[in-house]
Amino acid sequence: MAADTVLDIVVVGAGLSGINAGYRLQTMMPHRTFAILEARNQIGGTWSFWKYPGTRTDSAMDVFGFDWFPWRSVNNMAKADEIRQYINDAAASEGINAKINLGHRVVSANWRSEEQMWTLLVDVTNYGGITTRKVVKAWWLINATGYYRYDKALPPDIPGLDRFGGEVVHPQWWSEDVTHDGKDVIIIGSGATAVTLLPALAKTAKSVTMLQRSPTYVMALPGRVPRYFWQKFLPVSWSDALNWWLRMFIEFFFVQILSSFPNFARKFIQGEMRKILPENFDIEQHFNPRYNVFEQRLCFCPSGDFFKAFHKPNVKIVTDTIKTVTKTGIELTSGHILDANMIITATGLYVALLGGIEISVDDVRYDTTLNERYVWYSTMLDGLPNAGSLMGYVGTTWTPGADVRLRQLIKVMKHMEKTGATSMTPFLTGEERAKFPRTSALPLTSTYALSARERLPMAAFIGPWRSGGNWVADTWYYWFGDITKGAKYTFPRRKDN
Repeated sequence: MAADTVLDIVVVGAGLSGINAGYRLQTMMPHRTFAILEARNQIGGTWSFWKYPGTRTDSAMDVFGFDWFPWRSVNNMAKADEIRQYINDAAASEGINAKINLGHRVVSANWRSEEQMWTLLVDVTNYGGITTRKVVKAWWLINATGYYRYDKALPPDIPGLDRFGGEVVHPQWWSEDVTHDGKDVIIIGSGATAVTLLPALAKTAKSVTMLQRSPTYVMALPGRVPRYFWQKFLPVSWSDALNWWLRMFIEFFFVQILSSFPNFARKFIQGEMRKILPENFDIEQHFNPRYNVFEQRLCFCPSGDFFKAFHKPNVKIVTDTIKTVTKTGIELTSGHILDANMIITATGLYVALLGGIEISVDDVRYDTTLNERYVWYSTMLDGLPNAGSLMGYVGTTWTPGADVRLRQLIKVMKHMEKTGATSMTPFLTGEERAKFPRTSALPLTSTYALSARERLPMAAFIGPWRSGGNWVADTWYYWFGDITKGAKYTFPRRKDN
């Protein structure tokens, strides 16, 4: 198939991970051609997609942002519009926006062994809404579309929901037409989206009830970025670097301590909650999870806004299960009735890798077999040549994970250049595959993660076959890991004289 465009590297997705990939490629491999293909008509990924009230990060921006474009705002946990502008500014500052192709949706990607190239079918939609198909060929394919589908939400399993006489909204489909002002609102869910929504809705809703099946861990972070004494006298570049490393290691040790001492972690988090929640609030019922911290994502809220909302008379939390939804509200298993004229189903994402792209190797579908595959150094998949997926950290701050995994891919590319290889494929023997444990590469116990197990690859946590959630360990493997282990490199055949 003739190609309209031939490139060395194609990056799919222009969110945080895609823009960071553009920066690393043009600084670490400036001799290579690349393009970023974005299906939507704007960059920003998550932060230009979600529209529900209060949309924000639940990570500290000093480490959630790029280390090469420091976060300058005083807001420690930024709202979506601030992050979107930050991503745009970062891309413009390094000329990365010139590499971005908006309205380019990758439909399929097929690796052709005889060509040692990827062939991509790309639907290109112009501003007039007319779509044409384009063929792009590339040496390497990097997926930076994240870990959930933009066009599909996790279907809520809620009995009787179709009988409800009011408005039912999933946060993923929130639009400007949706209004909660003056309404009795029930938020079903207890994750990051629910924690973000509750204080935002409480400002103008008549009442807001957060209905959770089971409690989750929530902590407050400072609303403003901390400033340190060295920022007064060190050069800006030195200060920025020191600040980033300090915040990175604070997060690392925080996670390690709470993960290693779960009983202490539970008491510590509940103690921090008590400082902000109303007196006599029932923490044991509503904020005492049955799992250990970091077995699911730890939610954060800026300046404790989530906890402070419970001081308002129109806000409450209920921990119970749903018997059925009625025309006017929700009947709980306990027999209690919750009245509502608006239900928000904040029940999770539809987790899926590869952004819904049909992936094939020599015309044989690959993406339908992900649950049979193992992850290699957190970024490549066994049996898939010259391709990587930039999964950031889901349990902690996303961006450092996506960055170190991209660096791992570039390390492989440079090794290929040095040795003359045309492709690299992570490779498992049948004996290894039979012995490896079948552990999900996304080991969280959240409902949305458990429901995706059949769509996700596995991690053996043996040798290079691992999916890390620890930046220090992943950086160690980047620096010192053996990229020839579990890897099959292909070299051009020498022609006879």
